Amino acid sequence: MSSVPQEVRKEDAGAPVTKDENTFMSQDTRALPEKSLQRSAKVVYILEKKHSRAATGFLKLLADKNSELFRKYALFSPSDHRVPRIYVPLKDCPRDFVTRPKDYANTLFICRIVDWKEDSNFALGQLAKSLGQAGEIEPETEGILTEYGVDFSDFSSEVLECLPQDLPWTIPPEEFSKRRDLRSPSSSKKCFRIKDCVFTIDPSTARDLDDALSCKPVADGNFEVGVHIADVSYFVPEGSSLDKVAAERATSVYLVQKVVPMLPRLLCEELCSLNPMTDKLTFSVIWTLTPKGKILSEWFGQTVIRSCTKLSYEHAQSMIEGPTRKIPEEELPPVSPEHTSEEVHRAVLNLHRIAKELRQQRFVDGALRLDQLKLAFTLDHETGLPQGCHIYEYRDSNKLVEEFMLLANMAVARKIHCAFPERALLRRHPPPQTKMLNDLVEFCDQMGLPMDFSSAGALNKSLMETFGDDKYSLARKEVLTNMCSRPMQMALYFCSGVLQDQAQFRHYALNVPLYTHFTSPIRRFADVLVHRLLAATLAGHQGGLSSARGSQAPSDPGQGHHAAQNPAKDGTHTAPASGPPTTLCPGYRELPDVEPEALQKQADHCNDRRMASKRVQELSTSLFFAILVKVRPPACRPSPSLHPTFPPGRLFTGRAPGVRGLWQLGWALGGTCIPWPSLGWSPAMQESGPLESEAMVMGVLSQAFDVLVLRYGVQKRIYCNALPLQSYRFQKVGKKPELTLVWEPEDAEQGPAQQVVSIFSLVEVVLRAEATALKYSAILKRPGTEGLLDWQDEQGGRDLAEEQD
Repeated sequence: MSSVPQEVRKEDAGAPVTKDENTFMSQDTRALPEKSLQRSAKVVYILEKKHSRAATGFLKLLADKNSELFRKYALFSPSDHRVPRIYVPLKDCPRDFVTRPKDYANTLFICRIVDWKEDSNFALGQLAKSLGQAGEIEPETEGILTEYGVDFSDFSSEVLECLPQDLPWTIPPEEFSKRRDLRSPSSSKKCFRIKDCVFTIDPSTARDLDDALSCKPVADGNFEVGVHIADVSYFVPEGSSLDKVAAERATSVYLVQKVVPMLPRLLCEELCSLNPMTDKLTFSVIWTLTPKGKILSEWFGQTVIRSCTKLSYEHAQSMIEGPTRKIPEEELPPVSPEHTSEEVHRAVLNLHRIAKELRQQRFVDGALRLDQLKLAFTLDHETGLPQGCHIYEYRDSNKLVEEFMLLANMAVARKIHCAFPERALLRRHPPPQTKMLNDLVEFCDQMGLPMDFSSAGALNKSLMETFGDDKYSLARKEVLTNMCSRPMQMALYFCSGVLQDQAQFRHYALNVPLYTHFTSPIRRFADVLVHRLLAATLAGHQGGLSSARGSQAPSDPGQGHHAAQNPAKDGTHTAPASGPPTTLCPGYRELPDVEPEALQKQADHCNDRRMASKRVQELSTSLFFAILVKVRPPACRPSPSLHPTFPPGRLFTGRAPGVRGLWQLGWALGGTCIPWPSLGWSPAMQESGPLESEAMVMGVLSQAFDVLVLRYGVQKRIYCNALPLQSYRFQKVGKKPELTLVWEPEDAEQGPAQQVVSIFSLVEVVLRAEATALKYSAILKRPGTEGLLDWQDEQGGRDLAEEQD
């Protein structure tokens, strides 16, 4: 979209401006501070239509039955109020819609805008499809996917023909001569290498296993640590039909109940997925590291691995928490005969110790992490409906994997940028938006919070040091972390040859000069492009750049490149990677067959699809939470004759009097846990059941206030006119806004209760379903009402600071 920027005073925005006036204002505003200006623009031309032009919503008859339009059109009302209302030809509507419109009052439709005249408030559109009943999971999900242009259709036969046809597929024999084989021990005159203990750590339900780790001790107390990433590019030749559809989809889309894959499932879940005890093709980055995480050498190459086991995050966490405990075999997944569970346990512990050092050093070097509460659900296997929800816990096992993925991404970014300075696909994170950040600085000053926003590292340090570890302080930290995320910009893929200023390459949150995505090629097309660049780099096509072999390298290097580690102060490396050239695999070209401008266009598309995917994931979470608020099984209601059971470390909705903690939506009666479907509840019994939680006030307006609901991590606005109040008064105490609420007395003997609501007030709220499908509101509980379960105790007694590290 092209636009013509203008700068006008706030009070003049929208007022007609003559040429002379505009000239005067342009000169006059230069002397004004930026916060007193409001930038505006005029759209002059549409370069590319990116919105799907699709919307979900409801059909209605036009109000004026005597108008000409009434006989030709129905009115489509989009669920998203940002989309205009649309006139839809009656011929597109169901045949009996005109005579029986109420039959379709709760039916969800998809409509596509085809035109929108400048002189009309209504667009013109075509009805594309009837999805089903509003408020049901599948119709709502299909509507979300369609609105955001997610391709969830089956892969075509042309695409599937690109996959290996002779199944079960095995690695061709000639491939082993091109790769370092990490599956078995080898010996030579120079070295003897023991078997590599390679394993994956993923969510327990994961099927697309992109990455694996290995760790083994070497001489002088150091470690050889490897990150091994599925070689997806081997199966996706450039220019093929499979390549084109993967490029168009650009990312897998993760919903609460399913995944819309970027690649066919044969690749995602079988050929590329690093499943245990099967031979797999990978790209590897292998370092020699000291116990403190100092890099002595690094090696890049194509490899063959065989993962010995598939660990879940829970398995790895139990190993970390019990370093000396012998974990019974029945508590662990199967381990290949070449290795033992004790060997895996030792490797996990060594990786954990190194990851802690790497993480500590990252934050010393100025990194920032803004953890926000993330909601996860447990679903009923038969109905697919949410049984409960919990705040996802980010633990040491998650941090372990994250540190080595970051290390690999940064290493590959340096590698490909060194080889192809004009054609490297990198990822940058711009600094926060200036005006929003300045507003946040002003807010913190008003609230007396000593926050330092001068850099990412300073902000991270402020968040860590400003708040205590009591419940109120931790809640304030959650709110402020949420506020700090608002000025942050999205990280973006880009081609290094398009941006002239290398200062713009930086990743603000990580505080590093170069970064890319390399570790998730099964679900991100950007990673596939990076793999192709890395493959060309390994083949020695480095644009004439000189390079030097590392003085120290992992044992038995095989085919690949070494890099001496001489980090400069800015984090770059003075000795580029080099080594014997690697013969390329069938899926690669010797040089990236793309110019910088074309690569930037691919990067832009990946950015667009990633943003759409993120929004779809958020809407899917909102959908399931709204259903949970509205559809509550009877088992959620406390009963003195039933006693709940709850698994440790999980936050499930529901509580009973006198019981601290939360539990699954089932009840233990006579020692037996009875799940709610067994209690006679069915999806048809949509009983309304409000959820209760403590909340913290985030913002105060003249007639409403915003809260962060701490138990569920959702934000809601509470309106004063929805509460049983005698009156309310808005005022500013100094610079701090506050509302004084005067509640109606509950009985004649009591006087009215008064409550002051200001930013960081801790209040109790009820989330209650509304009559409209998937709508729920937050209602403030009357002061003096029986207190709620401590939201910290819902974390299973854990200190929330551990989760927000």
